[in-house]
Amino acid sequence: MATKKIKVGIVGGTGYTGVELLRLLAIHPDVALTAITSRGEAGMPVADMFPSLRGFVDLAFTDPASANLSDCDVVFFATPHGVAMSQAQTLLDAGVKVIDLAADFRLQDTAVFEQWYKMPHSCPNILSQAVYGIPELYREKIKSAQVIGNPGCYPTTVLLGLAPLIEQGLIDFSAPIIADSKSGVSGAGRKAEVATLFAEASDTMKAYGIAGHRHHPEIHAQLTQLAGANLQFIFVPHLIPMIRGMLSTIYVKLSAKAAAVDLQSLYQQRYQNEGFVDVMPAGSLPETRSVRGSNMIRIALHPQPQTGYLTLVVVQDNLVKGAAGQAVQNMNIMFGLAEATGLGVVPLLP
Repeated sequence: MATKKIKVGIVGGTGYTGVELLRLLAIHPDVALTAITSRGEAGMPVADMFPSLRGFVDLAFTDPASANLSDCDVVFFATPHGVAMSQAQTLLDAGVKVIDLAADFRLQDTAVFEQWYKMPHSCPNILSQAVYGIPELYREKIKSAQVIGNPGCYPTTVLLGLAPLIEQGLIDFSAPIIADSKSGVSGAGRKAEVATLFAEASDTMKAYGIAGHRHHPEIHAQLTQLAGANLQFIFVPHLIPMIRGMLSTIYVKLSAKAAAVDLQSLYQQRYQNEGFVDVMPAGSLPETRSVRGSNMIRIALHPQPQTGYLTLVVVQDNLVKGAAGQAVQNMNIMFGLAEATGLGVVPLLP
């Protein structure tokens, strides 16, 4: 167990995942917030930008050029793709652990990364030692990791939804796995963009990224790794008119072996010791508001015996288990803390 507070730095503290990190870390009993950087807002008190943090965070934003991040124990990058990999080596040389909430360390194949993110990968040597940060799948590797590629929000729902089936060989890979996923507008980030204006995103719903979404190769790579075999995967994300929340409906064809398996019991046993995964009672229809503001992910199973398919409904808060909460969960594991430390937040309702 840690004997002193973990000195934490956050690069890019002005976006939605940045403020979510601040919300969780401000009351974490084993954390000392040390530096929060922003090039555009340097010198501004954090609580002036985010009044919700008044009385909880008394730091001001620091220009990245003058922030002494090497004094931290761990640095979170809540930044656009490409930023973490440009600074990771310097931090690692100083003994600082790195948790990146962007995509720099999620994809092990640099050619695939460069294809989807349209930039060269500047540190493949660090990438090769990075751990993909879903604790429920890779906890032992996370314990000794120096670099975490924090998963995307959509991938978290799909991978935790499918993992028990893949681990037991219960999927018929002759048919594609289909994920129909929906996210609140905060998933697009905190930026001025016509598509996310209230008058554009409210009172409507639309699919996007059908021809190719950046989370597709991430999910496909992890599914392939878990299965030890190639597979077909169809992913269609949608934007829905709410601020936070994510729901994935996943359709998967079961193998002949699955007919002899009680799938509800399988899921309950697989996740019985996972404090942030709730397998709902048979026939449940979980709602996004049941996880709002929390690090919880809820999974419900709906067998379709007439077709041989299983439908899974998975919900999470895209900013918490889908981003900042999972990052804090990873930090807790890396520093030998109880995994739920600082994350015991009851979902907000209504």
